[in-house]
Amino acid sequence: MLHLFALLLAAAAPQERVIHVTAERFKFTPAVIEVRVGEAVVIELTTLDRKHGFAIPDLKVDEVVEPGKPTLVHLAPTRAGTYEFHCTVFCGSGHEEMAGELVVRP
Repeated sequence: MLHLFALLLAAAAPQERVIHVTAERFKFTPAVIEVRVGEAVVIELTTLDRKHGFAIPDLKVDEVVEPGKPTLVHLAPTRAGTYEFHCTVFCGSGHEEMAGELVVRP
């Protein structure tokens, strides 16, 4: 009975859309991420070269992306808007340009 309940609960839960983002010296790819208000997403971050940071200050996201393992950021934005993200781990001259936007559409 418990197994049946777990299956029903899993079927009722919304599926998160996975968005793959790579970080490498001075850029994120993609640099613009688009989602809808209330959409459950997982941003799966990987780095191609070294340790980087990933912060979306307006959404209280601040993560470190380590080489060799993905970093998962779970979001379901509640307001439309454009939210800037940037690297928080210094990676050389050009670090200040390592940024992008999360665009949340209605």
